[in-house]
Amino acid sequence: MSHIEKIIARLYTSAFKASENAYAPYSGARVGACVLDDNGELHTGCNVENASYGLTQCAERNALAAAVNAGVEPRSAHTLLIFATGFDSLAPCGACRQVMSELMADDAVVISCHSESDYRSWSVSELLPDAFILS
Repeated sequence: MSHIEKIIARLYTSAFKASENAYAPYSGARVGACVLDDNGELHTGCNVENASYGLTQCAERNALAAAVNAGVEPRSAHTLLIFATGFDSLAPCGACRQVMSELMADDAVVISCHSESDYRSWSVSELLPDAFILS
């Protein structure tokens, strides 16, 4: 089993369970995300849609916010796994990419899957190569 497959085996169930709590009456896409922090703790989030689409909260940002709320220092989360119904893999939106670039470690990996064996992964810098970050 590869390193990334071991990570998926650890995070998948948490992301899947988070997706079951999603509020997705408009898209029907139930998304769950799970963040792994430096201490090995897991933090989850789900998407929460809104009739005013710009107010929709993505699972990725909710999971990262849960990590921050739990005391995780910015730039110390190393892995984020996304599970989404109805997609082979769901690439994060631009807002999520920007938040990931600020809150996740430089070498962090983002994994998107709809099963434990079928996934796609990126580094945060691949998702947003020229992130807007204040020094």
